Parts: sequence; structure tokens; C-alpha cells
Amino acid sequence: MSTPPLLAPPARHLVGRFSYGVTPALARDVERAGGAPAWFEQQLTPEAVADPETDELVSWWPALSADPAMLWQLQILALQGSWQVMADYQRWVLLRRMRSRRQLFEVMAEFWENHLNVPAIGDTHFVHRTAYGLELRKHALGRFDDLLHAAVTHPAMLLYLDNNLSTATHPNENLGRELLELHTVGRGHYTEEDVRNSARILTGWSVERPPTWAPVYKASAHWRGPVRVMGFRDANAAKDGRALTRRYLTYLAHHPATAQRVAGRLATKFVRDDPPRALVAELAQVYLDNDTAIAPVLRALVASKAFAGAVGSKVRDPGEDLVASYRALDVKVLRPATEESAANALLSQVSRIGTVPFGWPQPDGQPIDNDSWANPSRLLASMQTHRALSGGWSPREGASFRTWRSWLPEVPIRFDQLVDHLAHHLLHRRSSPRLLKACCQAVSIRSDEVITGSHPLVRSQMPDLLATFLDSPEFLTR
Repeated sequence: MSTPPLLAPPARHLVGRFSYGVTPALARDVERAGGAPAWFEQQLTPEAVADPETDELVSWWPALSADPAMLWQLQILALQGSWQVMADYQRWVLLRRMRSRRQLFEVMAEFWENHLNVPAIGDTHFVHRTAYGLELRKHALGRFDDLLHAAVTHPAMLLYLDNNLSTATHPNENLGRELLELHTVGRGHYTEEDVRNSARILTGWSVERPPTWAPVYKASAHWRGPVRVMGFRDANAAKDGRALTRRYLTYLAHHPATAQRVAGRLATKFVRDDPPRALVAELAQVYLDNDTAIAPVLRALVASKAFAGAVGSKVRDPGEDLVASYRALDVKVLRPATEESAANALLSQVSRIGTVPFGWPQPDGQPIDNDSWANPSRLLASMQTHRALSGGWSPREGASFRTWRSWLPEVPIRFDQLVDHLAHHLLHRRSSPRLLKACCQAVSIRSDEVITGSHPLVRSQMPDLLATFLDSPEFLTR
């Protein structure tokens, strides 16, 4: 087993926060890029990073490329239900995170799909849900202004929050309210009259009835007349309100409260649960100064003292845990051949730990704080999953696991040297006295004991040893 480069702690922190786990392959990518800052800058332009193996994954589940009419036909004929299509979408998401060389892009795509949440469940909006995720990916490192417009006017969002039922005479307030409360300014910045006018502005955006489910703008359903939402005012005299929507969403995207909200969520996700107010204020100003562009905000975030001082302060959520485990153990997932194949089993694995990708049913999206994922039941589920993966026992089909013997760089080797070697590969750091003690206890081996090719560790105890690394605080945080 060749020895990969070992990133310095600040570099490991940066790469770890903006990836789904530092692996030997990723460390080599960072080294080739010229270091962690250069890698980070390279990752901000994902189209420049070749990733053909990840791009090919969508072909594993043909329904993900089907249009809404075809998906609806499959549903009503009971050939492939909405839950099955969405399960495939979630599996595809997990595999992208495992394989992609565009790690920062995948992290940010997940961040925005949670912020602008449309659950990957539901018997109507599912026909547009894959396209919704792809649309948000286009803007994940662009401008929030464009991202917000793409999300709010997308047929998946319109169906999920009932804007397709909104009319000039009876505006539905669901989307207009969540736009203010969750997507932009947040509570405390608007009134109920603002919500009503927000809903009036969005009337007209709709989706055709089945079987086509085609997006449509119905000018006849657009409410006309003066509107006012906070500081936004418009005569709203035109029959077609699409330009009005663009003006309104641009106003919201550039609102100082939206800047604070976006900056706060980014700081909570990538720094710590209680980010310094000064950092949030700084990021919000960068956001406004750069016309809502996301990349400059990320640059300012990683350059901050608060980011540098936040090592190990964020708990991995269930999805991050599972993906990082597959990456650390170098498990190769193959194209699914049966329902029991590893690519399909991913969803049941992550569900046992806590939650599936974009399975959060409420509009507010999956939590990004530590408390939501730091509890005994989740830890026990993670430990069970770590051991099953470390042993190569589950999933049994459609996956290629490393042999237990392959984790030893040489034999004979002293146990403490093996622990340090594994810490390098699995945790991307040197061993510590605490980690060595935990490993000794896990397999009842002295630190100076010599491991040979026929040692019981190699024959039967390696899963317990490998799982100890994945169960460690160093692995369960990022």
C-alpha cells in the first residue's frame, strides 16, 4: 500500500469541510493542485475538473432521465412508482458524493437543495424533482439572485408549495410565505400583508394538469394591482407578471436581511453552530458587494480566523457519515443488478443511521446543526454500519471491498505502527495516544505486539480495528 501525502492540519481542515472525507486519492489531488488553497480555488470552477465516471452514474437509473409525462405514465400503470424514482434519485446523490472529484461542488449542491428544500418524496412534484436538483446545481456556485429565481419558479417548487393552485381571485400563500420565511429574509422582517402581496406577485406561475405536467405561465391567473412587500413597491399593471417576479426576487436576493440569513447558514454549515456575529456580518457584506455571488463569500469564509479555529466543531450528519465511510474504506460500488445490490442498499443503510438525502418533509430542509445528529441512537446506528462495512459483510452484492490483509503495509509490523499507518489512511492524520489506547482495547492487543500474516488480527479482528477508527470523534466530525 503506497503512502499518500499527509496534508498539514489547516489544509486537512479546509479540504475536509468542503468534501465528503479526505482520502488518499483526494490528498493526491490536493498535492497536484499545488496545496489546499489552490485546490479550493480550482474546485470553485467545477466544470474545469474532469469527472467522467461520476457523470456516467445517472445511466444506472434510466427513470432519472425520463420526462414528466413518462414518469407519470409509469406511475399510473404501476410500473415504477414515485417513491421508487425518488429512491433512485437519492441513491444517485449518495454515489455522486462518494465518487466525484468535484467535491466542493457536491457539498454546495447539497447545501442549496436543503436551503431551498423540495422533498424527494411526493406523488405530484416527483415528476420534476430530478430536474429541480439539476437546475439548482447549475447555480450552486453562481449568484444567489439567479439561484433563487430558478428555484422559486421551478415546477417542482410550484407543485410542492401549491402555487399551481393559486389564482387571481384566490392567491395561495404557501410559496409566498416560505419565500420570505425560509428562502430569503427570515422571520421578523415581514408582515402578514407582505405575505399576501408576496403570494399575489407569484400568481400565474403554474403547472399543467397530468398527463403532461408541463410548466406554464397563466397570465389570466395573475393578480393585478399595486403590491408592496417590505420596501418593494410595484404598480403591477401588466397582465404578464413574470418580469414583476424577477424584479421582486431580485429585491429579496439583495435585501440585507437575506444577506445575513445566507451568510449565517453558510457560517453555521462550514464554521460552527454559533458563528461569530462579526463573521456573519462580514460575509453578508461580501455577498452584497459582489451582487449575491456565492464564490466570494466562500473565499472570505475560509480566510477568516473563525474558520481556522473551528477544527472538529461540526458533526457529520447521517449522509455525510455513510459517504465518508465508503470513501475511507475504499469500497467500490458497482452498477446495480438487483434490488439487493450495493448501489440500491445505500438508502436503507443511511436511513438506519438517521435520514435519507432530501427526505426532510418540511419546507425548512434538513437541519445543519450538531444537536440534531449527536445522540446515542444515531451513534449506535453509525457504529453498527461502520462495523458491517469494515468487515465487508454488508452490502453483500454489487460492491468490492478491500481484503483485510491489504490494510497491512508489511508484515511483520508492530501494532502501534499499524495503528499509525491506518490513522494516516482512514483519518488522514497521525495516531494519538488516545486512539492507540482505543485500538488496543478494541482488539485486546498490546501496542508493542508484533502482527504477522497469520495473527488473529488479520484472520478475524480487522473489522473491529477498522471500525474503531470510523467510530472515533476524529471521523464523526469534519
